[in-house]
This record gives sequence, C-alpha cells and structure tokens, in this order.
Amino acid sequence: MMIKDLDDWFVAEVLPLEGMLTQYLRRNWRNHSELADLRQEVYVRVYEAAGRARPLRAAPFVMATARHLLIDRARRQQLVEIDSVADLPEPGMDELTPERHAAGRAELEQLWQALAALPPRCREVVRLRKMEGLSQREVAAKMGIKEDTVEKQIAKGMRALVDAMLLADGATRASPPPRWLRQGGKT
Repeated sequence: MMIKDLDDWFVAEVLPLEGMLTQYLRRNWRNHSELADLRQEVYVRVYEAAGRARPLRAAPFVMATARHLLIDRARRQQLVEIDSVADLPEPGMDELTPERHAAGRAELEQLWQALAALPPRCREVVRLRKMEGLSQREVAAKMGIKEDTVEKQIAKGMRALVDAMLLADGATRASPPPRWLRQGGKT
C-alpha cells in the first residue's frame, strides 16, 4: 500500500473512531493521565499493521488493538492481575452503529447467496439441520437418505459456506474448493 493511500485510509477510517477509542481506554485504564499516550500508541500500532496489510474493517481492528495494548501494558507494569485484564469486555460489542448494522446485512446477504449456490440436496440438508434444528437422524428420515450422507452433506455445505464468506471478505479459502464447485456446482 502506498503511503498516501495508507494516510488517506487512516484519516477516513481510523481517526473518526477517536471518541469510541478514548471512551474504551478511559473505562478500562485506571491512570487517566496516560490516555493520550495510550491512544497514540494504538494509532501507531494500527498504522504500522495497516502498512503491512490493511484490515477489512477498521473499527474492530482498532478496538482489538487497544485491548491488546492494555493487556501488554498491564503485564509490563504489573498493576493488575492478568486475569482481570483478560476479562476486559470486547470493545464496541454493545454498540449497534449504522455501519455495523449495514455490515451485518451485507454479510447476511452474502450468506444467503452462498447458500443458494449450494447443490439442492446439500442446501436442503444444511437448511434442515442448521436452520430448522433437526437432528441428523430426523434429516435423514425426512429426506429419505442415510445418516452418513447427511453428515457428509453438512460437512460439504458448511465448508462451502465458510469458504464463500472468507472469499467475500478477501481472504483465502479455508480448504480447497470442493469438486462439485470446481465442476460448476454439479454434484
């Protein structure tokens, strides 16, 4: 990533999170006189990491970086027990911002598209087992197939769904593409 692109990304995506970051640091660090230094160190870590590989979503990355920084600082200074720092709440999880809502809807749409791309029998097995909550035996009986077929179809379907979601986020596959997908979606 070029420095100009990195700077633009940082200004557009990271700096607007300053209020949320400061609030998180204030809630989770005793010495409030260190907040500006902590925030600056988070910014440095985020900027350097983004220079290597820019994260897909800035807010979770910034907040996770802040959490890790607090854990590192607590270990170094031995101000609090590590157990209490490890129990820090996940940052931003209670806040349903419009951005998080939109991202969630986009992920749900990606999941529905990936589900629709599954072969019909595989899609039905996944739907009955994972969405309807039927047991493996109940799915087998309802569809007139063997239980081991249900198990194989679930594994195949879930692997394909995970891969589709990873690819949608720009990551690499969790596993090689299944043969049916390499053959154009035919079982």
